Order: sequence, then structure tokens, then C-alpha cells
Amino acid sequence: MSHLLREFAPITEASWGLIDDEARERLTPALAARKLIDFAGPHGWERSATNLGRTTAIAAPGDELEAAQRRVLAVVELRAPFMIARSELRDADRGADDVDLAALDEAAHRMAKAENRAVFHGWPAAGITGIAEASPHEAMALGENCELYPAHVAKAVERLLRAGVDGPYGLALGPAPYTRVLETTEHGGYPLLNHLRQIVGGPLVWAPGVDGAVVVSQRGGDFLFDAGEDLSIGYDRHDFDTVDLYLVESFTFRVATPEAAVALVP
Repeated sequence: MSHLLREFAPITEASWGLIDDEARERLTPALAARKLIDFAGPHGWERSATNLGRTTAIAAPGDELEAAQRRVLAVVELRAPFMIARSELRDADRGADDVDLAALDEAAHRMAKAENRAVFHGWPAAGITGIAEASPHEAMALGENCELYPAHVAKAVERLLRAGVDGPYGLALGPAPYTRVLETTEHGGYPLLNHLRQIVGGPLVWAPGVDGAVVVSQRGGDFLFDAGEDLSIGYDRHDFDTVDLYLVESFTFRVATPEAAVALVP
């Protein structure tokens, strides 16, 4: 038996497949952080902490002894509940191709947004320091004038190069600036999106949950996402009309090289 308790849900194998496929389709484009940083795992639901390789001195239980306690980063669990009408599940089993999974879509967006925000802006309650807040580089103003975006991003890349941080680099753009980029074509008809990709030499990603933008090195080893349980769907309860499900994940995140990123604030 899995901790997700999926076998107790009044959901057929075919409908589970539909639900899982829908979740994957909604999550994949929105999980921006995973496209730009190192991902390790999944290590399983029982994973409780990530080793930091450091110790803290503590009082020894006797004379002429020394003691140290290992330091770890505790795993945090993140969960987004949602409901599906049993009538929709029955229609799915009949072959309907317009099953209402809007609640799942909204839950997937909430999870992706929260994960991105934890990685880029931190999550103090979980002991997570974000990439933008950890960076020692002075944050740059992004603004709303898309014609200036290439100059701002190029300056951010220059700062990374001066700090000895190699590329290629990636660019996470919050929803508002990403929309501006998509809507803007530079003089001569050259898409701004392509120009920015040429500057960073790596991916440019839509990042719900990110304020402004963040330029990060993709050389590896700088930003570490450690997954226990990767994003999964579990069963909670049901009644005559609805089934209560949830999206869940467990993870830690740490910044190994703070100088490997530059934040561009709104």
C-alpha cells in the first residue's frame, strides 16, 4: 500500500491515467525552476532531510571530550487539495473527451507557483533561502520597457562573468514580463525572445511565482533541488458526489554559490 492511498479511491485505472496525464500536462510548462537548476531524486516519501556536510559544536557529555552535531536541511511537504465530481469520472470512463478537471488544473498551478517562489525568492518558514535573495549582486530594475530588456540582461550576464561565473545562463521571467516579451518584436521584425536567448546562451522560461526576472548560471552545482516525493496525486476521501484528491511533493532547496545569479526586480 502506498501512502497516497490511490487504491482506495473510487477511480478506475483509465480515469487515473487521465488525471495523471492532465496533471503532467499542466505542471510541465509551469515548473520553471526545474529547467534552470540541478535536480536530484526523487529519493522517496521517507526522505526527511538533506545532508549539508557541516556541523555545529555542542556540549560534550563528559570531560576532555568534544562533540558536534551534523547539520541538515529538513524536507518540507507541500500539498494542494482539489475535488473531482464523480459524475465527471463516470463520463470519463464512458469515453468523454471534455472531462471537467479545472480544479486539478488550478491545484497544479498553485503547486508550480509555490515551488518556483520557494526556489527563487525563498520560503523562510521552511528554512529555504531563495536564489534572488541569496545573490550578493545588487538587484537591477527590469522595468516595463521591453526595448531595454536585452541591455538589462546583458549587464546581468556581464556581472556574472566578472564574478568568474561561467555560462551558459538561463533566464526565468515572471508572468508579466514574459507576456511583454512575447508581445514585442524589435525593430526589423526580430523577436525579442530570440534576442534574449542569444544573450544568455540558454533557456528562457515562463516562471509563475517569480517577481521580475532572474538570470542564473547553468554550469551546474550552484543551485540544488533535492526531491523526496516528486509531484504525485493522492486520495483523501469521497462521498456520493465528489472525490477529494491532492497534489503533493516533498523537497529541500539550497544555494551553493550565491554569486551565480543576478535578480532583475520589477
